Amino acid sequence: MGYATIGHDQYQAYTNCKNLYFARTVFEHYSSKAPTFLWNLMIQAYSKTPTSQESLYLFQQMLFLDGSTFANPDKYTFNFVITACSCESTFFGYGQNVHAMVLKNGYDSNLFVGNSLVNLYASLSRMVNGQRVFDEMPYRDIITWTSLVRGYTMCGDIVKAEELFLKMPEKNDVSWAVMVAGYVVRELYSNALTCFNDMLGDDKVRPNEAVFVSVLSACAHLGALDQGKWIHVFMDKTGTLESPNISTALIDMYAKCGRIDCAKQVFDGIGKRDLHTWTSMISGLSMHGLGKEALEVFSDMLGEGVKPDNITILGVLNACSHSGRVEEGLSIFYDLERLWGIVPKLEHYGCLIDLLSRADRLESAFEAVKSMPMEPDIVIWRALLSACRIHGNVGLGERIIKYIAQLNPGSHGGGYVLLSNLYASMGQWDSVIKVRKAMSQKEIKSSPGCSYIEIDGAVHEFLAADRLHPKILEINNKLNEVMKRISLEGGYLPITNQVLFDLSEEEKEQAISWHSEKLAVAFGLMSTVEGTPIRVFKNLRICEDCHSAMKAISQVFEREIVVRDRSRFHTFIAGKCSCTDFW
Repeated sequence: MGYATIGHDQYQAYTNCKNLYFARTVFEHYSSKAPTFLWNLMIQAYSKTPTSQESLYLFQQMLFLDGSTFANPDKYTFNFVITACSCESTFFGYGQNVHAMVLKNGYDSNLFVGNSLVNLYASLSRMVNGQRVFDEMPYRDIITWTSLVRGYTMCGDIVKAEELFLKMPEKNDVSWAVMVAGYVVRELYSNALTCFNDMLGDDKVRPNEAVFVSVLSACAHLGALDQGKWIHVFMDKTGTLESPNISTALIDMYAKCGRIDCAKQVFDGIGKRDLHTWTSMISGLSMHGLGKEALEVFSDMLGEGVKPDNITILGVLNACSHSGRVEEGLSIFYDLERLWGIVPKLEHYGCLIDLLSRADRLESAFEAVKSMPMEPDIVIWRALLSACRIHGNVGLGERIIKYIAQLNPGSHGGGYVLLSNLYASMGQWDSVIKVRKAMSQKEIKSSPGCSYIEIDGAVHEFLAADRLHPKILEINNKLNEVMKRISLEGGYLPITNQVLFDLSEEEKEQAISWHSEKLAVAFGLMSTVEGTPIRVFKNLRICEDCHSAMKAISQVFEREIVVRDRSRFHTFIAGKCSCTDFW
């Protein structure tokens, strides 16, 4: 049986249904006489699979038949081969050779070949080459423009991507999705929301699944609950089907915006859940310190026959860590490989160290670090060092910083800050000065505290001791009032042992009063009606003083205050926190 008896449609069916083994067997038997269209079918079929290099091998075989009356590469051949080259960075050199053949054979003016070349260079972040192809193309379409915009977002040149995006003669849902996703990848979440709103003003396009997933992610990172809820309603009104990706994004958004109840409603409404929806729900519960509930969902997931992956286990271990379930967490960690074939990675060891550290089992945590099969990174040491500060173990903290100093100097600023905090809490100011001087000499900079709050759909950002907000004078006055009231009525006493400098007690109290989350809460109190919950989102871990202040504010002002820090959620109601002071 040969290609003539199989026929084009039947042969294409073999490749389309991914029965490539049979198609390849027949093809290899008659390849020397196969016409170009069959070579193209085989090359195209492999270009869409994980074994895309097979397309390149076939193309080489085709070139060996140079001069054959049956097979000569045409524009479709080059299109499919270039597509295969874009799958891996190791194929870049091969792609350049194919580009040279395109020029030699006069196909450089073909729109589809040109689009493939732009996509090749964009996918591999070779933007000089991609821009050159783009500039030399006699004709361009939406695909050409979108590929180049995507390339610039991928390599981090968001300014150039914006410039091109604005110049596009027309845009479709894919081009909008690329731009929104580009902002999210570069952590420009407010820009992503603005871009999405601009898209809604374009009557010619409707948001697709990729747009919704990206913009919900932006809402999750900003804590923009109102906008996230509006997008959910918008999807319902426009009949957008809740695919597993969208459901997962909704669960993640509600959980990260402090509405774990809404996340649970979305989760319960899903007919058939996949691994990602289960994992998102487990991680959301974990973030809220609901360890028992997270483990129950994990048990239900296993009961449904869904096998966990690395990310699922991270959520489960974090749930155990944030709720003090040490023995359950240890059992899960040490059974990973036996039960699910998961070899613990660095991130899993990080959870293990965090689990032991939070429970004040510091020596066990330190032994676990030393016995790791891989080199611990700064995150591991920082978790242990943070626990040393909390539990006042200066000796172990000093031993840890020696390990940290051996790592990449540019990556361990957080470790030095924690050690400085540790010394400060013990009143060892000479040691604080030495650590700060070492940071200065190594040009190590710590991340500034930053908090976000959403008011009437607009996200407001605050830094510590902020002076840039247009209402900063009113906010300062409100914060002064708040601090006085919680001191007089709520029994709040400032916790100043973490101030990094040797100041008078009054100066220390003043310094901690202007932390970013306090400013955000003061703004929330003056901008919302009584009884309205206040939700604040912080990039760093909440300090002990702010944690104490939030408890007092929730009691004195009779407000529910939700603070999401780098690690978890804290819900303050009537003077108590959902973390039960275990964080």
